[in-house]
Amino acid sequence: MIYTVLGIIGAVIGGLTARKRGGNRMDMAQYAASYAIAFALLGLVLTVLLDRWLSAA
Repeated sequence: MIYTVLGIIGAVIGGLTARKRGGNRMDMAQYAASYAIAFALLGLVLTVLLDRWLSAA
């Protein structure tokens, strides 16, 4: 669940970043996809670490 939420947040941040830099729709799509992948990967790592931490207790 964490990785999904972070992926969506990353896509929004990526799209807004591309718009702020004056990009067209394709630039916004590329930035959104790149940020979504990066944030989802970060969320996946956080999910695994959180699961291991809570399971150890």
